[in-house]
Amino acid sequence: MVFLRLAAAFGLSLVLLGCTDRSLSPVTPQALQVGTPKTIFVATNRTELPDGSFGPERSGKNSLLELTVSIPPNHTPGQLEFGYGDPDPQNKFTLAARHRFENKAAFDRRLNEQLNRYSPNERDVLVFVHGFNSTQTETAFRAAQLTHDLNTPGATVIYSWPSLGSPLGYAYDGDSVMFARDGLEDLLRHLRKAGAGRIVLAAHSMGTVLTMEVLRQIEIKTPSWSDENLAGVVLMSPDLDLDVFHSQMRRMERVPQPFLVFVSRKDTILNLSQRLRGTYSRERLGNLSSADQVADLPIEIIDTTAFAKNADSSHFVTATSPALLSLLNQAKATHDAFSVNPRVIDIGAALPQTALITRREGQAEVLTLTGGSR
Repeated sequence: MVFLRLAAAFGLSLVLLGCTDRSLSPVTPQALQVGTPKTIFVATNRTELPDGSFGPERSGKNSLLELTVSIPPNHTPGQLEFGYGDPDPQNKFTLAARHRFENKAAFDRRLNEQLNRYSPNERDVLVFVHGFNSTQTETAFRAAQLTHDLNTPGATVIYSWPSLGSPLGYAYDGDSVMFARDGLEDLLRHLRKAGAGRIVLAAHSMGTVLTMEVLRQIEIKTPSWSDENLAGVVLMSPDLDLDVFHSQMRRMERVPQPFLVFVSRKDTILNLSQRLRGTYSRERLGNLSSADQVADLPIEIIDTTAFAKNADSSHFVTATSPALLSLLNQAKATHDAFSVNPRVIDIGAALPQTALITRREGQAEVLTLTGGSR
C-alpha cells in the first residue's frame, strides 16, 4: 500500500499527461526557427535504441552525445513544458538536434568549442545528475530549463543513468544508480583531462545517491581528488539517509567548497520515501528540519520551504519556483556558488529583507530563504 502511494505521487505528472508516451523524443529541426537553442552534452550508460534515442536498458559503456534543446519563446522561469511525440515548439521544450560522438576526442573538441565562447573565468562545466523516473530527453529538457533560467555560463553536461522512466520503477532505478557509479566517475575524471576549467557537480533526488557514492569511491582511490578538481557540489532535494550521508562524507579528506544542500520541509515525495523505508520518523537529507543533524560537516544547508507552495514541484523547488529562481539570480548566488573557493554563501548580504542566515554550532550553516514575491 505504501509503495503504491509513493508510485502514485511520482506518477502524478503522467496522469496530467494522459496517455503520453514519455519514451518518444522525435528530433524536430524546425523548432530552432521558433525557440531559443540550448546545447546539452550527454554522457550515458543507457542502451541506444534503433531510432537513435536511449532507453532504460543498461549498457556497459558510456555513450557521448550532443543534444540541442529548443526553449519555447513564451517560456516562464520555473516552468518546464514537455514536448513528446508531437511537440509544439511554440509552447513546448523540443528536441531539435541529436548527434552521437564516435569517440572521446570528438566530444572533447566540441566541448572546448562551447567553452571557448566564454571568457576564461566563465569556462565552467556543470554536470547534472538526474533523479528517479526520468527519461534521457526529460533530463536534457530539465537541465536546459534550469541553466537557462539561472543564466549559467560555460557548458552543461548531463549524466544520464538508466532510469526506467516509470513511477513503478523505484527498485529498478535504485539498482541502476549502483550500476552507474563507474560511468559517472569516468566522466568526471575525463572532463578534467578534456579542458574543463572548473567542474560543478549538481544532482537531484535519487541522483544525489549516485553522486555521493561516486565521490566516495573516488576518494578511496584518490584521496582529496574531489576537493582538488571540483569547484563545488550542489545536492537538490537529496533522497539520502542521514547516516549514509555521514558515512560518505567521512571518506573525504577535504570536502569540495562550496558544498550546498537545498532542502524543503514540504517535500511530499521525500515524506513518502521515508514511509517506503519504514522510517517515517527519520528525516531524509532533503527534508531536514534542523542543521544540527549535520553540524559536524562543512556544508551549507539552503532551506527553500518558503517557496514550496507555489513551485511546480515540491520535490524540485530549486528548479520550479519562479520566485526562488529570481531571488538566486538577483543575488548572483549562482555565480558565487560556482566560483572557486567561497566558504560562505552570503545571499543575505546581497538581498536585504529576503534572506536570513542562521549560524549553528559546528561547521554547518542553514540559510533560510524567507522573501520573494510568492
